[in-house]
Amino acid sequence: MPAPAWLTARLSAIELFAGLSDEQLDWLACAGTVRELGDGQALFVEGAPADGFYILLDGEIVVSKLVGGREQVLTRHLGDALEHQFIGELPLLTSDEYLATALAVGPARVVAYGKDAFFDMLERCPQVCRVLLPVLAGRINAMERQAGRSRMLEGLGMLAAGLAHELNNPAAAALRAARELRDLAPRLAATAVEWGRTGEESEVRLVARFQDRMGSGAALDPLAEAEAADDVADWLREQGLGPDRAVELADDLAEHGVDRAALDELAAGLRPDALAAALAYLVPVLRIRTLAGDAAEAAERVVELVRRTSAYTNLDRAPQRDADLREGLEATLALMAPKLRNIRVRREYGGVPDLQAFPSELNQVWTNLIDNAVDAMGGEGELTISTRREGDHAVVEFRDTGHGIPAEALPNVFQPFFTTKDLGKGTGLGLHVSMDIVAQRHGGTMEVDSRPGDTRFVVRLPLARVPE
Repeated sequence: MPAPAWLTARLSAIELFAGLSDEQLDWLACAGTVRELGDGQALFVEGAPADGFYILLDGEIVVSKLVGGREQVLTRHLGDALEHQFIGELPLLTSDEYLATALAVGPARVVAYGKDAFFDMLERCPQVCRVLLPVLAGRINAMERQAGRSRMLEGLGMLAAGLAHELNNPAAAALRAARELRDLAPRLAATAVEWGRTGEESEVRLVARFQDRMGSGAALDPLAEAEAADDVADWLREQGLGPDRAVELADDLAEHGVDRAALDELAAGLRPDALAAALAYLVPVLRIRTLAGDAAEAAERVVELVRRTSAYTNLDRAPQRDADLREGLEATLALMAPKLRNIRVRREYGGVPDLQAFPSELNQVWTNLIDNAVDAMGGEGELTISTRREGDHAVVEFRDTGHGIPAEALPNVFQPFFTTKDLGKGTGLGLHVSMDIVAQRHGGTMEVDSRPGDTRFVVRLPLARVPE
């Protein structure tokens, strides 16, 4: 069923969807469901399963949260505003339930996208992340200030930064591929028509087999590819193609592994007057196949990032469960990859059984300890993460080669608001919150030993069930 024209036009005027193609806008209009809300009607309620992402078309939505037994208004969304006309992305990315309640003030109209459609949106329309992620970070900060849920939101700043950083490259790659595919489509149509008129049945089959073989070899380095392109250009000129046309075709053919030997083999099965039409058809076919592969790879990277996010935040899982420490450590390292670019990470994982834990909270601890280690090393050095079993405890150790913690500061590192970082670079709450999670929530201990070039944080967690 075609998308309603009015809805496509309305979505195109919303900041989140600025710059999307007509095809993307049509998909958005078809994937969403328009909902009409009456005055005071709830769009969603705090604590309910997070199952939707909403675009406000008309009216007003008020978002509030129960804090200390009192309802506190967090924000208002207006359908005629110029920006931020969307709601519901935060719980879909960071939790399994809504963190607040959204009510209509007067009549309102929204477009609703289910959880699957929301993640499809990130994959099909990666450009929306350029608007969504900064707004997501801003909303996280606002909720932290107003609701005081610092423990639950501790890792979300890192999550938003990691998402923004890692989504940028695949989004740009997918956009480039889509633009080039759009430009190549008319060229392929024209050359296919010409080749259909020129080629005989046996020649068409030969070219089809040839194109399936090309592009599957190892990629050449730039110098080797340039030399191969020059050789192919010489061959094309020998066949009577003009210099400009020969160079234009040679670059694309060489990029896809077509060399002089392959062209000799192809030419042997074609009539001389069919060769030019065959080559003109082959180039856009090979290029489109490569671009489709690039777009698929970019989409796979987005899907993998969503999977990492799910592993880090433990979406759709009970908060307390049998936890694999290695899984949580790897998810945290993956999300923190941008900060670890110049850090050598050594993994020394020993045999540790699963233990009853709150995995998302432990991931906050790993995030804090890794982040502190990176800062202590100035972004360059070696970080060793090891796990082992000691009696009835699981032990996780973080060891870095940074400048160390002064001896006089060691007794205070777990105290609230105490920090050894420069002014403005630390709140003094990271290690305090981490100790609270380890000791109060899991009945474990955390210790630190430090000297220049060798700082170790050791976390011990009981393998027995976490106390209530």
